[in-house]
Amino acid sequence: MELFGLPALELIYILTGIILIIVSVLSFMDTTNSKRFGTGLFWLIYGISFIFGKYIPDEINGWMVIALAVIVATKQLGKGTYNESSMEMKQSESKRIGNAIFVPALLVGVVTFIIGIFTKLGALVGLGIAAIVALLLAFGLTRVSIHQGFNEGRRLIDAIGWTAILSQLLAALGYVFGLAGVGQVIASGISSIIPVDNIFAVVATYCLGMAIFTIVMGNAFAAFAMMTTGIGIPMLIQMHGANPAYIGPIAMLAGYCGTLVTPMAANFNIVPTALLEMKDQYGVIKAQWPVAMALLVVNILIMYYLVIS
Repeated sequence: MELFGLPALELIYILTGIILIIVSVLSFMDTTNSKRFGTGLFWLIYGISFIFGKYIPDEINGWMVIALAVIVATKQLGKGTYNESSMEMKQSESKRIGNAIFVPALLVGVVTFIIGIFTKLGALVGLGIAAIVALLLAFGLTRVSIHQGFNEGRRLIDAIGWTAILSQLLAALGYVFGLAGVGQVIASGISSIIPVDNIFAVVATYCLGMAIFTIVMGNAFAAFAMMTTGIGIPMLIQMHGANPAYIGPIAMLAGYCGTLVTPMAANFNIVPTALLEMKDQYGVIKAQWPVAMALLVVNILIMYYLVIS
């Protein structure tokens, strides 16, 4: 479906790229940031990839990714000044706005759901539209200038840093693993180690593999494609007659147990520590790992019961 003569999703990518380029310009102009050139260049390259990525040759896109990695590896990302309001004004505005401040955030989920269910635009485009609607409402509630809005956005994305792009990198990694036939390699390796006629051993390996690959990749969806191709389908569904409607969701839950304990799942475990300015970068993971381990054991037992029943 098209909007303004462009595919709707591409338009969302372009708008995202424009915002990143504005953040880049503000970063270049921020003389209080000792690493402003590295920071500005990082967000500039990232913004260009959103706007022109599909038109740029693959090799050039690859070099752009390497450039981003070099900026991160040489620690050229920094933080500057964002023209934040005084604490007194923040407290005053907090009292004035009250709980209405949460409405824009809630609106993102509601609008995304409505567009995803009742239109042909899809949930991803719906999320982009919802973000725009929520942003406009936030401007109305807070009465701040657009310039300050971009400064606040820059403050948040600078706090998140390079982990903002980790989801895309991990998704690409999963795609590469799929093309490389990692699932088939896993299947042959597992069949030579564990007794495939032992249902519990296969189930435990499947769930543990989901958790471990998610820990490594930070993405349960990428892990699911490989582990299900290598173990779930050939060993549980075809060999032992397991119901895919049962084992699929449980396998994903096992993968999410890995999500709870890996810094690679930056959106869940690293970004919150940055936004909340926690002293311990891995504080979220340390709080979650006991629950993750307990849930993993429960998932193994439930899957085993459903397979043999």
